[in-house]
Amino acid sequence: MEFSSASHIGKIRKNNEDYCRGEIVETEFGPVGVFAIADGMGGHNKGEVASKLAVTNIIKFLKENILKYGNIKLDYMDDVMRQAYNSVNKIIFDRSKESPEYFGMGTTLVTAIVFEDNLCIANVGDSRGYILHDRKFDQITTDHSLVAELVSANIITEEEARVHPQRNRITRAMGTDSMVAVDIFKYKLRDDDIILMATDGLTGFVEYKEIRKTIIDNRDDLNKTSESLINIANDISGKDNVSVILIGI
Repeated sequence: MEFSSASHIGKIRKNNEDYCRGEIVETEFGPVGVFAIADGMGGHNKGEVASKLAVTNIIKFLKENILKYGNIKLDYMDDVMRQAYNSVNKIIFDRSKESPEYFGMGTTLVTAIVFEDNLCIANVGDSRGYILHDRKFDQITTDHSLVAELVSANIITEEEARVHPQRNRITRAMGTDSMVAVDIFKYKLRDDDIILMATDGLTGFVEYKEIRKTIIDNRDDLNKTSESLINIANDISGKDNVSVILIGI
């Protein structure tokens, strides 16, 4: 397992409200990868604080709780993930009440645990997780956004969603309420699979086909792939922060 992560402020924003991080933890059972990416919201309400709190604390929680009783809790990984999201949501929600400057802050959060051929991925908001197997590239996560709901209801198309005036309106976020609902997905990995985690600074501006082609063309160099994806997003738009994590199996 190897990974690459990168984040860029873009060409317009004055600060970067994205935050991403990954760690590969060596255990007696083999390497365990823990990865998280978040897109903070709130502007002056410290979205960058929310995203860093989310990523830092969820990785800390998972590292402390995946390994229990001398074994890796594979059968309970989704339960551990759910507990992690509830814990992190409370941390952000409590911080938002500490000071008026933090009021209303929140963040998206997509998180992945990788062990052997097991992937457990969870999300809140519209930051995404994808899997590339051979040349097939599929979105694993489901967006919690207004436009995603409109597309699902066949009210607008995917192309219309990309330019919809309310495309940035998310319907679920970390830290904006005392409780949060998290979607959790499990996936069996195969040799040479590549996992992509990304904020909407990439997926909101770069077409699916171009993301797929960029990963396939550069799959032997994850650092180059991360840099290329960010450069493409900035060349096409640059209006938003953009962050990616790529994990090679």
